Amino acid sequence: MSENNTIRIGIIGLGMGGGHARRLINNEIKNGELGAVCDLNPERLKAYEGIAQYTDVAEMLEKADIDAVIVATPHFAHVPLSKQCFDAGKHVLVEKPLAVHKKDCESAIEAADKHPELVFGEMFQLRTDPVYKKLKSLIDSGELGEIRRINWIITAWFRTYSYYASGDWRATWHGEGGGVLLNQCPHNLDLLQWLFGMPTKIRAHCHFGKYHDIEVEDDVTAYLEYPNGATGVFIASTGEAPGTDRLEITAENGRVVLENGKLEWIRNEIPMSQFCRETDQGFAKPPTWDVSIPIPNSNAGHGVVLQQFVNKINNEGELIADAREGINSVELGNAMLLSSQLDKTIGLPMDSEVFATELARLIDASPKTPHNQNA
Repeated sequence: MSENNTIRIGIIGLGMGGGHARRLINNEIKNGELGAVCDLNPERLKAYEGIAQYTDVAEMLEKADIDAVIVATPHFAHVPLSKQCFDAGKHVLVEKPLAVHKKDCESAIEAADKHPELVFGEMFQLRTDPVYKKLKSLIDSGELGEIRRINWIITAWFRTYSYYASGDWRATWHGEGGGVLLNQCPHNLDLLQWLFGMPTKIRAHCHFGKYHDIEVEDDVTAYLEYPNGATGVFIASTGEAPGTDRLEITAENGRVVLENGKLEWIRNEIPMSQFCRETDQGFAKPPTWDVSIPIPNSNAGHGVVLQQFVNKINNEGELIADAREGINSVELGNAMLLSSQLDKTIGLPMDSEVFATELARLIDASPKTPHNQNA
C-alpha cells in the first residue's frame, strides 16, 4: 500500500467489473485507483489503454502493482479466485453471490480466516439503499415490535427467451448452478436475512423451466419459519410481467409495506396481541395511525460499497457487507432448491454436504453439461 493511502485495485472480469473500473478511472472513489484489469477475452481489455492488462489471473497477481482485487466473474469462479488472491496477499471484494453453494462459502470463509490482515467484502449494494436502511432501523430499534409475518413477492425479474439464449452457460446447472434464486435474487435473499435474520425451517416449491425452455428454476414459492414463531413467504419468478416487488411485514405495532420505493406504516395504537387479550369486543381491531416515514437522501449503490471497502483497508470505517455474511443468502437459496428437490422441509443450518452432492448430481445428469453434450 502506498504511503498516501491510495489503494491500487485490480479487477478480474470486465463484464460486470466494467462499471467498477469506470468508477475508479473517473476518480469517484477516494483513495482508490485502478491498477490492473484481467479478462479471458482480450477484446475487453482494449478499452483500458494505459492500465496494466492481463488475460491470466496468476500473472496479474504476480506482476501487477495492486493492493486489492475485485472478483466480478461468473459464479463458480468466485471462490477459487478469492482464494488465489488471499494467497497472493490481496484484499478481496467479491461480487454476489459469494458462491454457488454453501460448502464453497465455507471453504472461502476458511481461506479468508487464515488471512485476518486482509479485508474480504461483498458487493451487496442494496444494503445502501435509503429505503432498506430505514426499514432496518425501524426493525432494529424495536419500533415495529415483534415481527409475526413476512411476505415478499419479488416477481419483477421478467426475462425473455432471448435473454436465456444469450449464452450457453445461462440457466444451466453447470454454468450458473441455479436460476432465479442464484442469478436474480441474491440481493433479495441477502436483504431477507439482513433485515429479519435466518429462519429455522424452509419448505419450498420450485418449478424448473415453467416459463422458459431452461433446466433451472424460474418460479419459486417458499415458506419460512423463524425462531420467534414468525413465518414468511418468499415468491420469485422470471416469467411474470409486469411483475411485483412488494414486501409486507406484519408486526405487533402494525403493518409496514415497502412497494414502489415507498414505506407505508399503519401503526397500531395498542400492540395487536395485547389488544386481542384485553378487549371485551369480539370483532374489534386496535385503533391505528397512518404514519408517514420520510426516507432521507443518501449516497447509495455500488460506489458506496467500493468506497467503504477502500476505507476499511485504510482502517477507516466498516464494510457495508463482510463477505462472510454472504453464506446466509446462499444457504437460503440452496435450502429452497433442496427442499423442492427432496420434497421435504429443510432445517437450518443446512448440511452443506447434502446440497453440494445434490448439485453435483444435477450437473452430471444434465445434457447441457459440456461432457454430456454428445451422450
